[in-house]
Amino acid sequence: MRNDIIKIFIGYDPVESVAWHTLTHSILRQSSKPVAIVPINLANLNDIYSRTRDAKQSNEFSFTRFLVPYLSDYNGFSIFLDCDMLLRTDINQIFDVINSDPGKAIYVVKHDYTPKNSIKYLNNIQYAYPRKNWSSVVLWNCAHPSNKMITPDYVNTADAISLHRFTWLKDEEIGSLDVNWNWLVGEYENPNKDVKNIHWTVGGPYFKEFDTADFSREWFEEYSRMTFCKQK
Repeated sequence: MRNDIIKIFIGYDPVESVAWHTLTHSILRQSSKPVAIVPINLANLNDIYSRTRDAKQSNEFSFTRFLVPYLSDYNGFSIFLDCDMLLRTDINQIFDVINSDPGKAIYVVKHDYTPKNSIKYLNNIQYAYPRKNWSSVVLWNCAHPSNKMITPDYVNTADAISLHRFTWLKDEEIGSLDVNWNWLVGEYENPNKDVKNIHWTVGGPYFKEFDTADFSREWFEEYSRMTFCKQK
């Protein structure tokens, strides 16, 4: 695959399939470059992923997300996104950080917060831990030497802390994205017009109990565009 095609991996869970498709549409509609969008779907990974589901997992892609460098053949840059998001801008803009801070193994929003809620969507427990949500948006430098150790075997056997805190990397190998690339609805207040990527980490508007959350109107508008079909 050509390096000028943007590779985007999005976590897929059948319990919120509509979120994946709506997010995908928001990317396709606004991207200024060709994109290749790949679902991180557990059902497609039986040959390489054998990890038993952890009782603390709230979705099917909690650990499979870390397969992105391997699935990218350790080549070029790839983006990972949770599915409970919505892009408000051209995804190509995320690569600006590489010019301002080159050479990092990954780029993430370095959230430092304690969740306000103890329960999130579908009655899942909202766990608090250091570097929470760092792994929900990741710009991967797949060719970086430090990421070569992220093999299927490592993803299948490493503990959750090692994976979600990126402990195989030195702190100086982790670059920073602006918080607007991973705006946590319900955790951050007073969103500004520069929010680029909305993240309904507590629960998206497609769940009835969260259908009035911040930015919900924008999600329903995108959903309508995604399901549109011109008629005679």
